[in-house]
Amino acid sequence: MNHNVSAYVRSRETTRTIKNRITALLSAGIALYAVFGGMPFADATGFLPDQMIVSTVPPNGDVNPYGVAFVPQGFQSGTGPLRPGDILVSNFNNSMNLQGTGTTIVRVSPNGAVSTFFAGPPHPGGSTGLGLSTALAVLQKGFVIVGNVPSMDGTSATVMPGSLLVINNQGHLVSTIRGPNIDGPWDMTLIDEGNQAVAFVSNVLAGTVVRLTLNVSAAGVTVANKTVIASGYKHRGDPAAFEVGPTGLVFDPNLNVLFVASTEDNAVFAVQGALTKSNGGGTGSIIYTDAVHLHGPLAMAQASNGDLLVSNSDVINSNPREPSEIVEFTKQGRFIKQLSVDPAQGGSFGLAVTVNGQTSFFAAVDDNTATLTIWKIPVEDLIPPF
Repeated sequence: MNHNVSAYVRSRETTRTIKNRITALLSAGIALYAVFGGMPFADATGFLPDQMIVSTVPPNGDVNPYGVAFVPQGFQSGTGPLRPGDILVSNFNNSMNLQGTGTTIVRVSPNGAVSTFFAGPPHPGGSTGLGLSTALAVLQKGFVIVGNVPSMDGTSATVMPGSLLVINNQGHLVSTIRGPNIDGPWDMTLIDEGNQAVAFVSNVLAGTVVRLTLNVSAAGVTVANKTVIASGYKHRGDPAAFEVGPTGLVFDPNLNVLFVASTEDNAVFAVQGALTKSNGGGTGSIIYTDAVHLHGPLAMAQASNGDLLVSNSDVINSNPREPSEIVEFTKQGRFIKQLSVDPAQGGSFGLAVTVNGQTSFFAAVDDNTATLTIWKIPVEDLIPPF
């Protein structure tokens, strides 16, 4: 073969290889849906994705970060500290690492500074804390909603039903949403339409998912309707994981389908007609079950390419060679890729995605180290014209 032609062929092969690797990297859940910008990342022009790691431990020493949420564009900050692009992280454990006793939400600003946004009082039922869960979401009208699943002694033996706390943009608790049908609010996803919102909440103590219709105004958040739309997910107390049951939720408005990650079932389900469903019969259909890559799915988010991302608890189907993995898969149930956030098991939990133009961000906590990692990829910079 002619030397020049051979060099050209090798160049084309290299180009194709690079493009394939870039495509795989982007589809791995690192290029995601984000509203961030200005994070002090080391380099915005390199090939590898930039990342920043910050501690989520507030001054009171709370650990075991669970929920992660981006503050959206259009958020009504008022005179409060939150700004669009901030990240909120809820803590489940107190400084003694007792589960179900954490009381704080920390704010991570675009420059990487960490501060306490909310410091809650002890649970009125007598618990030493609240146990703020992965059910964390932000409303544009200036409110933060977070679930709490408290324990009297840090074990599931004394777990209480908990509630949803409504916090204003000043970081003050303004109201509480309790049962019926709120029984261990473990995770949540929101459809925010300004004056109204719909919240889907997974109940780890009941094995159900409830749909809340919310009225939102400057005065606060009130519940217009509660409907259990799914039930029958396996759930139980666990000495290591506290509670195991339905967790991560993603709603697809185009399909009117709610995706539910159920830890004990080790599967992800699809609940059809979630926005209009009037009864809670059944779990929906399994769309993803994977004995190789699923190890007790927990929190879940949707990537900008439409794939689903789910963290693994390592409580079910444990594999020490695949610790603390976040798994990407299609809504048709095809495995794409996985990413470990910690070399030890049990570190992966809350995660969130958001996008600003052609720049994507992905935030995920590491329970083992009480840190938050934010990855950044400028999509246009990574994909050259071919």
